[in-house]
Amino acid sequence: MVKHIGIVACSAEGAALCYQTICKESADIMGKHNHPEISMHTHPLSEYMDYIYKGDWYRVAELMLSSARKLEKTGAAFMICPDNTIHQAMPIVLSESSFPWLHIAEEVTKQIIINRFRKVLVLGTKYLMTGPVYADIFAIHGLEYLIPDENSRNRIDRIIMDELVYGLIRDDSKKFFLDIINDFR
Repeated sequence: MVKHIGIVACSAEGAALCYQTICKESADIMGKHNHPEISMHTHPLSEYMDYIYKGDWYRVAELMLSSARKLEKTGAAFMICPDNTIHQAMPIVLSESSFPWLHIAEEVTKQIIINRFRKVLVLGTKYLMTGPVYADIFAIHGLEYLIPDENSRNRIDRIIMDELVYGLIRDDSKKFFLDIINDFR
């Protein structure tokens, strides 16, 4: 039986991409024009960012849980959150939540293991790259966790927060990401 998915959203771009991906890829599994029932909720990104800037992951978790409670009322059977950075609050969320959640880093790690990768370059906000979300789970599975130098991390963070969250993909920013990936390759 297909379950109703609750998307706990943070940035509009990430949430929209998650929603579109579920809908597009479901057709291969469920049949033409078919996908699970999906509900989504988000608080304004600015609310999340106020707490993230302060390092107040408890308050980030409260926002996530607030969304999850609203999604549960719509009938969502489990929650997903397509935002890597706010998964830093996931230990708090899981300790206070009665809802089932998929953890983004656990799901990504499953794919890394299936594909037999041993070293993984993690790109994202500065909070993600230097935080525990992927580092902790990679350590459990013996995967090498790679991140760029501090200057590159700062530029990546600026690109994400000033461009990508608004749906902007500038050619020079894209080239910067591709250059980093090629350097690590």
